[in-house]
Amino acid sequence: MKLWQKKGTTLHKEIEQYTVGNDPFLDQKLVKVDAIASIAHASMLNKINILTKQELKALKKELCNIIKLDKKNKFKITLKDEDVHTKIENHLTKKLGKLGKKIHTGRSRNDQVIVDTRLYSKEKLLGIEEQAIKLCQALAKQSQKNQSTPMPGYTHMQKAMPSSVGLWLGSFAESLLDYLELLDAAYKLNNQNPLGSAAGYGVPLNLDRNMTTKLLGFAKTQNNILYVQNSRGKIELAILNALTQIMLDLNKLATDLLLFTMQEFQFFEIPDEFCTGSSIMPHKKNKDVLELIRANYGIMLGYSTQIANIISSLPSGYNRDLQLTKEPLMAGLELANSTLSICTLVISKLEVNKKNLLKACTPELFATGKAFELAKKGIPFREAYKTIKNTNEWHKSDATKNIMQKKYAGATGNLGLPKLEKEIAKKKKIISKKQHQLNSTLNKLLRQ
Repeated sequence: MKLWQKKGTTLHKEIEQYTVGNDPFLDQKLVKVDAIASIAHASMLNKINILTKQELKALKKELCNIIKLDKKNKFKITLKDEDVHTKIENHLTKKLGKLGKKIHTGRSRNDQVIVDTRLYSKEKLLGIEEQAIKLCQALAKQSQKNQSTPMPGYTHMQKAMPSSVGLWLGSFAESLLDYLELLDAAYKLNNQNPLGSAAGYGVPLNLDRNMTTKLLGFAKTQNNILYVQNSRGKIELAILNALTQIMLDLNKLATDLLLFTMQEFQFFEIPDEFCTGSSIMPHKKNKDVLELIRANYGIMLGYSTQIANIISSLPSGYNRDLQLTKEPLMAGLELANSTLSICTLVISKLEVNKKNLLKACTPELFATGKAFELAKKGIPFREAYKTIKNTNEWHKSDATKNIMQKKYAGATGNLGLPKLEKEIAKKKKIISKKQHQLNSTLNKLLRQ
C-alpha cells in the first residue's frame, strides 16, 4: 500500500498513472541517498528515545542492504510503489515488521524528497565542477601551446585586429572559472539540511536537527521549517541558472568551432572519429557533436524555465506542483556533466592549422596598428585614425610580432597563463577536498 492510502480504498488507475508520473524512474536514482538520509534520521530517533539501539541497528543493517540491492539493480521501484520513500518503507516493514513503520516518525515525504535531492545534487555538482576544471585544463594547455599562433580577431562578423589562438582559448578558460563561482554559490545554497521540517509545520517531538546536519555532512541546518518547503524549486532553479551560464559558454565555444572549421576558414580541425556522415552526400564530414553542444544550451535554458514557471504563483507550503521540479533538475545536472566531458575531449584533440591562420591575417587587420604607430610619433590618435582610414591601402605586417608585442596584462603577448594555471590548480584542490569530505562523512555514517 501507499503510505497515505486508506484501507479498503483503491486509487483510480488513470489518476494513479498521472499523479505518480515519472517518479518511479527518477527515484531509482535516489535510492542510495534516501537510504543514507534514513540512517541519519533513525540515528537521531535513537538519540531522542524513539528507537532503541537494537532497533537502530536492525534498521541500519537493512537500509545498507537496500543500497547493496540497488547497486545490483535488484531494488526496483514500480508504479505501485509510487516513489522511493514508499518503496523503502514498505521493504523495511516487510523485512522488520512494525519496526519498519517506525522509521517515518518525525518526518514527511516532503522533507524526505528535499533531503534526497539535496544530497543527490551535492554529489552531482561536485562532479560537474570537476569536469569544468578538466575543461579549463584542456583549454589552458592548448592556449599555452598556441599562445604565439596568430589568428584574425573579429567584430561584427568582420575581420578586426590580429588575435591569437591562445587568447581565444584562454578566454573560455577564464570565463568558466568565473562561472564556477556561480556554481559554488548554488552549491552553498543547496548545502543545507531540510530534515525536521516535516510537512513544513513541524512535529511535537524534540527533533535534533543539528545532529542529522552533522551526520549527513551539510554545512548548516536550514532553520525556518516553512522556508524549507518554500525553498523547494528555488534552490533547484539556482543550480540550473548557474549551469545555464556554463552551457552558454559551451554554446559560444561550439559556435566558434563550427565557424572556424568550415572549408572557408579551415583554421582548426577535429578528428574524423568525432564526425558523422551524410546518408546521401558521400563527401560530408559533419561536426554534429558541436551542433548538439550548441543546441543543448537551449535545452538547459528550457529546464530552468520549466522550474521557474512551476514555482511561480504558488502559495506558501507544499504543493504537488513541486514534484515536477525533480525531473528538470536531474536532467540538467546530467546534461551539464556530459557536455563538459565532451567539450574536454574535443578541445584536447583540437588540431590547429597554423598555415591557414597566418594566411588569414590579411592587411586590413593591421590598419589599427598603423594608426597607433602614427600616434606614437605624437600625432593625435583621431587624426592618425583618419589618415590611415583615408589611405584605404594597408600593408601586411608580421602577425606573430604584432600579437607578441602587446605585453600588458591579458593581452596577446601576456596571457597570464601561469596565473591561470595556478587558479585552476587551486580550484581543483578545493573541489577534491569537498569530494573527500562528503564521501568520508557518508561512509562514516554507513559504518557506524
